[in-house]
Amino acid sequence: MGIMKLVVGSDDEMRQLGEKIGRLVEGGEFIELIGDVGAGKTTLTKGIALGLDITEPVQSPTFTISRVYEGRGGIELRHYDFYRLNEAGIMSDELSESIGIDDVVTVVEWAGVVDGVMPQDRLRVDIAADSEQTRTVELTGYGESSKRVLEGLQ
Repeated sequence: MGIMKLVVGSDDEMRQLGEKIGRLVEGGEFIELIGDVGAGKTTLTKGIALGLDITEPVQSPTFTISRVYEGRGGIELRHYDFYRLNEAGIMSDELSESIGIDDVVTVVEWAGVVDGVMPQDRLRVDIAADSEQTRTVELTGYGESSKRVLEGLQ
């Protein structure tokens, strides 16, 4: 397990961190985002999309639960937000189908309801608001692909 902790001072810096992550992923990665409403989870995901050369606007899937975007080299970004779900139901099946696919990067917000489906190898990103703009971001890599991403960020 690898851990990295850093302080992000603005939405732009959060997006830039996401873009770095997006440049490092190769497909097959699972990224779990943890943080309160407004912490910057979707902003980070927008950056990941930029790093994957996704040009269409990335929107929070809070009301649609999932969104899919096509990125560089045929890599697909699947963005899930389970905030509104009390239980995963069929979304658990959909999520488990996307895990581990070589050309899919999966990003999940509010993953508590699908805890039993999440893979062992994942990058966990905890975002804590220190002030209106400042965030402490702790990245924890569980497994080979997530540790590779962490190493690339250093």
